[in-house]
Amino acid sequence: MKRFIAETIGTFGLVFCGTGSIVINEVTLGTVTHPGIAVTFGLIVMAMIYAFGDISGAHINPAVTIAFAYAKKFPWKDVPLYILAQLLGALLASGFILLLFPDSETLGATLPQIAVWRVFVFEILLSFFLMVVIINVSTGSKEIGVIAGIAIGGVVLLEAMFAGPITGASMNPARSIGPAVVSWNLQHLWVYIVAPVIGCLLAVVSCRLVKDDSCCDTNC
Repeated sequence: MKRFIAETIGTFGLVFCGTGSIVINEVTLGTVTHPGIAVTFGLIVMAMIYAFGDISGAHINPAVTIAFAYAKKFPWKDVPLYILAQLLGALLASGFILLLFPDSETLGATLPQIAVWRVFVFEILLSFFLMVVIINVSTGSKEIGVIAGIAIGGVVLLEAMFAGPITGASMNPARSIGPAVVSWNLQHLWVYIVAPVIGCLLAVVSCRLVKDDSCCDTNC
């Protein structure tokens, strides 16, 4: 239950602060700026890892949870519980954004700005690089020291900085599902559910290709 609560709060923090920065930027006509939005996403991920990393691992991302289970760093039996917690946190966060900014049409939802198939490929690559970093600095159940927060938050900031205007730089099904469901912007949502999972699974495969066979097992 403690891990469930930690994942719920962690994902709530990510979605509330991240999508909140997008909505506030719209409301204030660009005061936050795109770099500010990217920094917000990176910092909140970093903060949640430091806050809950030693409790739940601070996955705050269903694709990451599935990839850790595939890598044998996390028990498959706990995957549904984690995903449920992450979706609950995301939906609650988007609900609060709606309460605070009822005139927002998207609530910070991720929407393609180029052809959908290009966004699909883009999100696979973004999620791949994110998971490559995560799997090399994390055990899956608990994060390693100060390195994990800085590294993972940094790559989220980096990818949000350059890819955000094109794809929304989701890399996280929960981050996209929350605002999409609450604002009822469900078009192309499948892209932001399927692509991150594929990208994260490919990252685990790449780990096995370039490191020892033990790099992706529970003793890593």
